[in-house]
Amino acid sequence: MQYLFKFFLVLCAVVTIQYNRLEAQDARPLSIGETLEINSDVLGEKRTLNIYLPPGYDNSQNVSYPVIYLLDGSLNEDFLHIVGLVQFFEMQMGFPKTIVVGIGNVDRKRDFTFHTDIASLTKTYPTTGKSALFIDFIEKELKPFIRNKYKTGKQEILLGQSLGGLVATEIFFKKPGLFNNYIIVSPSLWWDNESLLKAGKTYLDTHLDSEIKVTVIVGKEGKQMEDDAQALAVLLQNSKQKKLKVDFITMPKEDHATILHNAIYEVFLRMNKELKKNK
Repeated sequence: MQYLFKFFLVLCAVVTIQYNRLEAQDARPLSIGETLEINSDVLGEKRTLNIYLPPGYDNSQNVSYPVIYLLDGSLNEDFLHIVGLVQFFEMQMGFPKTIVVGIGNVDRKRDFTFHTDIASLTKTYPTTGKSALFIDFIEKELKPFIRNKYKTGKQEILLGQSLGGLVATEIFFKKPGLFNNYIIVSPSLWWDNESLLKAGKTYLDTHLDSEIKVTVIVGKEGKQMEDDAQALAVLLQNSKQKKLKVDFITMPKEDHATILHNAIYEVFLRMNKELKKNK
């Protein structure tokens, strides 16, 4: 009996050692892209970029790819799950192979907001009001860097939610030609007593009539955010820009925390349907 017990202990030790060996041998890195750091003279700091390149991407080939510029694009924010949607649509839906540029955050409350004199906001957001610099960074440093390094095409999409939706709206109003497709989810247009929304028509009246698509999405997120998102969509739909295409999507089953993933799934479905229709 004692012999059998010792044999059992030895057998368990051997199995454990073999299991650990197998575990060590089988482990290897999992990669879906690359992470870069660039020095921004405009912002006076280093910025992290998370890049997804589609399967078969080759810089030497004479092929160009649409690019999604993703605000809140850190690895612990929205980069991974948005890339997952892009991969799914590429594999299952025939979606065009697409590059995703996730712009990692340093201080989103600083970068995504413009100046305000409202005391309660400056107290809650003490670093606020530097969106103009962030927009300059995108225009003068980020986009030229991406265009120079990767095989980018004409389709350039900006995707932002919440404060990211606020700055995406600001970019569209003030520098519409920076992108030709804007996906604006649950925009924080309440900022500065809705001053950006109130000035929207003035900005639109200065726009050249160019082919731009704007999609505004909102869920069940409180009366002000829902009303502001609808007001933005109506403002754009009533503009004099003949080539401006506007889509307004309401998702009453989603709240501010749950909306982004399902919103982008819906947007990609519509984009894919439009692409197939135009083939």
